[in-house]
Amino acid sequence: MLENLKREVIKAAQDGQRLDLCKHKSGNFSIRDKKTGYVVVTPSGVNREELTADDICVLTVDGELIEVKNDRKPSSETMMHLEVYKAREDIMAIAHTHSKMATSFAVLNKPIPAIIYEVATFGLKDAVVPVAPYARPGTVELAKSVIEPVKRADIFLLEKHGVVACGTDMYEAFLRAQYVEELAEVYYYTLLINKGNEPDSFSPEELENWKYPEKLEKN
Repeated sequence: MLENLKREVIKAAQDGQRLDLCKHKSGNFSIRDKKTGYVVVTPSGVNREELTADDICVLTVDGELIEVKNDRKPSSETMMHLEVYKAREDIMAIAHTHSKMATSFAVLNKPIPAIIYEVATFGLKDAVVPVAPYARPGTVELAKSVIEPVKRADIFLLEKHGVVACGTDMYEAFLRAQYVEELAEVYYYTLLINKGNEPDSFSPEELENWKYPEKLEKN
């Protein structure tokens, strides 16, 4: 069932581990099927390099298990994924990582401001990557904590935990997970160079005003 989506989730999970966005069995990835609405999600406690299609779990957005093999269990943070899908119908894929620099700001409960224009594609309504308030991983409280941040941005941090990046497909979600780590690195080095002083950042209005060049459109 949904074999193509399972392969996409496996690739993202393995690439995340190889790119050091998450270690060994950590992080989790999911995709929502456009036709059925079912969600495919990585399992709990399996080395990402050893994942096969039979390890990927399928469930409804309400958490009803549709397909589980090899006695696998969906990621302990599946509820968080489901709450994101319920909050935003346009989101079709989620990458949850523990990348070092972005997670460092999550530890500090520090939103990352829009200091480079590439973030105009992150859906940052408040011109920051927001932080969801702390809740213990795998709990209903954590799942509920993401509802408001995901309404304000396509990427957000989990306090003392990690990163959640959302997209219209797995490629976009995973790419955003990489971009937010790069943004966090640039922000860190900017603060370091600027002796801890906050750099200038873009306003929400400036980010919203970006358009594809009209001259190129006409060509």
